[in-house]
Amino acid sequence: MTGMLLAPRTTSDTFVSAARAAGVPAGHDAARADRERRLSADVVEALVEAGFSRALVPALHGGEPTDFATLTEAVAAVGEGCASAAWIGSLLAYTARFAAYLPAEGQAEIWADGPDSRLVSSLVSTATTVEAADSGWHLSGSWTYASGVEFSDWALVMAVVPGADDRPQARFFAVPRSAYRIEETWDTVGMRATGSHTLVLDEVLVPAHRTFPMDDMFAGRGAVSDELRHSQPLFAVNGLTFAAPVLGSARGALELSARALADKAARGTEPSETQRIAHARAAGEIDAAGLLLTRAAQSVDRAPATDDVLVRNRRDCALATRLLVGAVDTLFRSGGTRSQSSSDPLQRVWRDVNSAASHMVLQFEPAALAFTRGPLDAARAEKRA
Repeated sequence: MTGMLLAPRTTSDTFVSAARAAGVPAGHDAARADRERRLSADVVEALVEAGFSRALVPALHGGEPTDFATLTEAVAAVGEGCASAAWIGSLLAYTARFAAYLPAEGQAEIWADGPDSRLVSSLVSTATTVEAADSGWHLSGSWTYASGVEFSDWALVMAVVPGADDRPQARFFAVPRSAYRIEETWDTVGMRATGSHTLVLDEVLVPAHRTFPMDDMFAGRGAVSDELRHSQPLFAVNGLTFAAPVLGSARGALELSARALADKAARGTEPSETQRIAHARAAGEIDAAGLLLTRAAQSVDRAPATDDVLVRNRRDCALATRLLVGAVDTLFRSGGTRSQSSSDPLQRVWRDVNSAASHMVLQFEPAALAFTRGPLDAARAEKRA
C-alpha cells in the first residue's frame, strides 16, 4: 500500500490527463507485460498516482468527486496503450465503490492510511466454507479471477452464509493482504497481464464490521456514503467497468491501423480501397460504441437509475462491446499477414479485446432478455386485465 496522499483534482479533464500520462508507460511496457503475464510495479504505481484507486472512494475517506463519465474516459485513455493496465485501473476504482457498502468501522480500517488502498474482488469461489463465530465468521476457500491480486492491499470476496430462517445469504467479506495467499493460475490467450490469479483463505476470522450483504450492493442501498455514485444499482454501472478498457483498446487498434495506412502511403504504396473502407467502418463503430458508453455513464451521473435506465445501460454496454470487437476484428483482418506477426502490436490488441469481451457482464444475450422483460410483462398484465 502506498499510503500516498495526492493533491485533490478540481476538474474531470485533469483526471483524464493524468490517466493518459499513466497510459504512456503502460503502453511502452505492454509487450513485455503480455509476454511475462504481469504488469510492472511501476505501471501499477502510475495508475494509483493517476487517481484510479481513489476515484470512487467516499469523500469521507478522501475520495475525489469523480463521475462515471470521467472514469470511463480515464480508463479508456489507459486502454489505448495497454488493455490489461486499463482493466486493473478500472477495477481499482470500482472495487473501492463496493467497499462503500461496508459498515463505517470496516471502511475506516480499509482507508486508515488514506484513499489509495488497492482493493480487488472476486465473486467466483470453489470449496468455500463459512462458520459463524461470536464476532463474525471463519472463512476458508479459493476465489478465482481476482484481477490485480498481486498488487492488492485488501480483497473483497463473496461467500454464502445462513440468513434469516436459515435461508442462504450471499455476503461480501473484506480481508487484508496478510490474510490470503495467491496461487498463480492465470495463463490465457488475451488480457494476460491482468494477473487474475486465485486468492486462497485458510480459516480466516472476518469480523462482522468487515462484511455486508451482496444484495445491498446489487440494489445500491445501505452505503454509508450518501453520494449518488454509491447508491446506483450494480447492473446500472458494472458494464462500464469492463467495457471501458475495451473501448480504449479499440481506439488504440484504430491508431495502429492509421499508422499502417500512412506508412504504406509514405513508401509510395497506395493502401487498397478495401483497407481504407475497413478503417473507416471500424472508426465509425468505435465512435458509436463510445457514444453508447458515454450515455450510459452520464445517465447514472445525473440521477438515480430507474429500472428502464438499468436495463438500457446493461444492453448498451454489451452492445458497445460487440461493436468494438467487430471493429477490431475488421482492422486485424485488413492488416493481413502483417497483423498476425508476433511482433505486431495489433495481434495483441485483437487477443485482448476478444478475451475481455468474453466477460459474463458483457454478454449481449442476457442483457437483451432483461431489456425486453419489462415490456413483455406489461403486455401480459394488460392482456390479463
